[in-house]
Amino acid sequence: MVTGKVIIITGASSGIGLASARLFAAHGNKVVMAARSIDRLEALAAEMLSDPATPASTEILCVKTDVSLEADCRTMVERTLERFGGIDILVNNAGVSMRALFRDVDLKVLRTLMDVNFWGTVYCTKYALPSLLERKGSVVGVVSTAGYAGLAARTGYSASKFAVRGFLDTLRIEHVKDGLHVLVFAPGFTTSNVRFASLTADGTPQGSSPRDESKMMSAEKVARKMERAIERRRREVILTFLAHLELFVQRHMPRHMDRWAYDYMAREPDSPLK
Repeated sequence: MVTGKVIIITGASSGIGLASARLFAAHGNKVVMAARSIDRLEALAAEMLSDPATPASTEILCVKTDVSLEADCRTMVERTLERFGGIDILVNNAGVSMRALFRDVDLKVLRTLMDVNFWGTVYCTKYALPSLLERKGSVVGVVSTAGYAGLAARTGYSASKFAVRGFLDTLRIEHVKDGLHVLVFAPGFTTSNVRFASLTADGTPQGSSPRDESKMMSAEKVARKMERAIERRRREVILTFLAHLELFVQRHMPRHMDRWAYDYMAREPDSPLK
């Protein structure tokens, strides 16, 4: 169990981010919830703090943050340091997805994904790093299995997650003697609003999920696995048997993997794949 730490979570208003915030708050940590909707964050924080089961040591700071904006990320870190005096764990969770073929997609969609998924991770990590190094803390990047294998009709999403993984793997090497813990955390399909907010070819949210959400791992279970990985200072976690199978096939039978990945994603309702 992670307890008594100062923890920043981006994308904390829903999904894995919210489930993680609730879990860390329930364990007596000082939690910084960062997202664009400050009203929602404050309502969620009030709900958590009013729960009789929440330890007295729990504190929550809500900061309106658009991680695609460097200034927002810097301000969020500065407010954390002003309130709590340091940072032990940074969970780079904020992210956006897409669903469209590359030949059809407006390039602004790919720029948005890189700005949020990649640059958001870079900005937050850059400004939190001095305190994390001082405390020998943890940097977490939520990358998804799309950061290991290309996901059809998600070129921008996969590219941004590959970039995050490369950034974090290199950061780990640079600080191998400093005691910095870097975790690349890759859930499979998880129940969240990410598919509802996923961008279409013209950049508008698709508004519905093309997958059966009831068959996915819950955000709460993912959060528990993340907490355990942070506590054990794991360098990499890939969740779900399907993800491990996918990466095994990719490594040993790449041509078969291409066809399988195409067919698997083409089975989605209204898939842009034919």
